[in-house]
Amino acid sequence: MTGKTHITGGIAASLAFAQVSHYEPAILLIGGVAGALIPDICHGSSKIGRSFPILSKLISTLFGHRTFTHSLLFLVLMTVLFQSVLPNEALAMGILVGMISHIILDMATKRGVKLLFPLRVTVRLPITTSTGSFTEYLVFAALSVLSVYFGYGLFNFS
Repeated sequence: MTGKTHITGGIAASLAFAQVSHYEPAILLIGGVAGALIPDICHGSSKIGRSFPILSKLISTLFGHRTFTHSLLFLVLMTVLFQSVLPNEALAMGILVGMISHIILDMATKRGVKLLFPLRVTVRLPITTSTGSFTEYLVFAALSVLSVYFGYGLFNFS
């Protein structure tokens, strides 16, 4: 999936999570957008990879793309890290929700992810698409509609 689809997925997921949690929606939203980009630190041409090129190259060299940073192990390690260093629980939860949305969206691609890393098992959803395809555009459009739907009730100031 492309960066814009991941960002929109992070927005939709964090706003949906805000519907069922007690966290501040605006903080969840900020975290959701950031978290939606983090797993692609392993890809040098991604939005986050271009922002942190040395870290991106190191992670890519050590693990490759869609392996460690797209795994349950990475999510667990990030949860522990966030609990110890982030002062705001809502921000930490938003980042985690965004990361989960990213991984699920990449599971919908033909390449899939190594969700059970270090095991070499590739995990895909039953229906997949190619990055940048018309189907991805439809997913982006659906996530945009969901973002408006979930956000309307949370940020309706009337």
